[in-house]
Amino acid sequence: MGENIEVENRFTELVDFVRGQIGEYKLLVIRETLIEDGLGVTGDEAEELIINFAKKYNVDITNFDITKYFYDEPSVFNPQSREIKPFTIGHLEKAMIAGRLDEEIING
Repeated sequence: MGENIEVENRFTELVDFVRGQIGEYKLLVIRETLIEDGLGVTGDEAEELIINFAKKYNVDITNFDITKYFYDEPSVFNPQSREIKPFTIGHLEKAMIAGRLDEEIING
């Protein structure tokens, strides 16, 4: 029973961190929430979120290819013509536990 409380406390802390980073306090955030599509985090904001997440939770992101999961900064000259893979709050939680964020953690 204590483990479930620890898991939920960790998740709540992560959600609070993400909310503080992106300034979004109204949307419901669950493990399945997509960071790009659900929270609207993209481009430079996504990169900043991942870097700050890595620093705060001591997560190695050297093998994380951000371009697979987030669009570039939107602009008239740069239409989003490529597909991105889903990336959720749950993936960040798994990375916290593993101490690294890469394809194996995301797809595992």
